[in-house]
Amino acid sequence: MGYKDLKFSEDSLFLVTGCAGFIGSNLCEAILNMGYRVRGLDDLSTGLQKNVDMFLDNPNYEFIKGDIKDFDTCMKACEGVDYVLNQAAWGSVPRSIEMPLFYCANNIQGTLNMLEAARQNGVKKFVYASSSSVYGDEPKLPKKEGVEGNLLSPYAVTKMCDEEWAKQYTRHYGLDTYGMRYFNVFGRRQDPNGAYAAVIPKFLKQLLSGETPTINGDGRQSRDFTYIENVIEANLKSCLATSEAAGQAFNIAYGGREYLIDIYYGLTEALGIDVEPNFGPDRAGDIKHSNADISKAKELLGYDPEWSFDRGIKAAIEWYKENL
Repeated sequence: MGYKDLKFSEDSLFLVTGCAGFIGSNLCEAILNMGYRVRGLDDLSTGLQKNVDMFLDNPNYEFIKGDIKDFDTCMKACEGVDYVLNQAAWGSVPRSIEMPLFYCANNIQGTLNMLEAARQNGVKKFVYASSSSVYGDEPKLPKKEGVEGNLLSPYAVTKMCDEEWAKQYTRHYGLDTYGMRYFNVFGRRQDPNGAYAAVIPKFLKQLLSGETPTINGDGRQSRDFTYIENVIEANLKSCLATSEAAGQAFNIAYGGREYLIDIYYGLTEALGIDVEPNFGPDRAGDIKHSNADISKAKELLGYDPEWSFDRGIKAAIEWYKENL
């Protein structure tokens, strides 16, 4: 079962921070389609206004333009909220190496502000975005919760700190927290623009506009690419999880492994384009291989991802062909 048949109280109110981002906007859309109320919070620093414009006429949707670095904004956003889905963060490993102070303020202090605001407002469940980057240089595959290596970037440090703070809020304050260790999420509305864009939308945009994409490294790095629908399922099932599962982090992935070079040639074939890629240097702070053991999320959250990579990439290609 996916998420569309999940049942919450009729008057449930979900707060989605980072609602104008890729994952946040998809969460808003899914919850509104299920008939529940959504309050979105975003400062539009990396999210896009067009990602939330489609909800503005929905009476169940409310938007707050604000910054999670401001505690008063967090308090206001959490008023009357049942479930917090905290997606607000700055991504990108290379950018975090360039901007460590900002990443600390935004990703750590911002998340701590949200945890405290959720506690003070009596929120039932606090689900937040973590990352597979917390595995660092641990070489064993598949990646399993509890077996982490040395962190390789300031971004990874922020996500590990978020997990530790969330544990404290479950332990000391009784706030049910659930960390989503996302593995390379992709799908509709993922931004293809900018130096730090994710690889799948970036490749698609370049191929569709006649450019030659550059692959960092030799293309033999592998990732557990995870379609957005699986991530929505994980977030919503966490809102219905037991308190026994709280205070923990969970791998959220499909459990597969795709090589970048194979993805590239799969995209060119699907688009009917014959272009050889350029190859550039490896990116600083990147891990070589990533593949998730999702058994813990299956057992404790009831997570059962329905969207394989092949199914997801077909849907993503169609979306970008129509929307780029």
